[in-house]
Amino acid sequence: MNTPAVLDPCCGSRMMWFNKADSRAIFGDRRSEIITVTDRTHREDGTRTLVIEPDFLMDFRSLPFPNDTFWHVAFDPPHLERAGPRSWLAAKYGKLSQDWRDDLRQGFAECFRVLRPHGTLVFKWNETQVKVRDVLALTPERPLYGQVSGRSGMTHWLVFMKEPS
Repeated sequence: MNTPAVLDPCCGSRMMWFNKADSRAIFGDRRSEIITVTDRTHREDGTRTLVIEPDFLMDFRSLPFPNDTFWHVAFDPPHLERAGPRSWLAAKYGKLSQDWRDDLRQGFAECFRVLRPHGTLVFKWNETQVKVRDVLALTPERPLYGQVSGRSGMTHWLVFMKEPS
């Protein structure tokens, strides 16, 4: 079997994917669950459901792939430091651990380890609670370019390229 060219090690509910079953990608996450909440949504029954169903359970800090496997990695790790136990945002995006700096440092190292030379990594980060500059200080890699998006201009999309050894 050929390994797909793309890895998303923190896929969550695959919100950013146009095709949530794209065969060019391996979708991984630490959790597999279906969460239904009741709130003031516009649905008739007042519920909304979040489906987190990765192809493989994996931890972005220790990826189960050999070096130089993927041409592209989509790295969208949890970005919330503070969130309540029943927080919809924490369920949707994940919550950082107490050791989030070490977690993200390891995550960047692992994502670059499994990237092929000249492969690209797209990093997505919302800086509502942690500034993107504080996160970028955790990796020696430098982005090629990026874009800020979102209603309040807090979501950063950054593109990196792995340099050959």
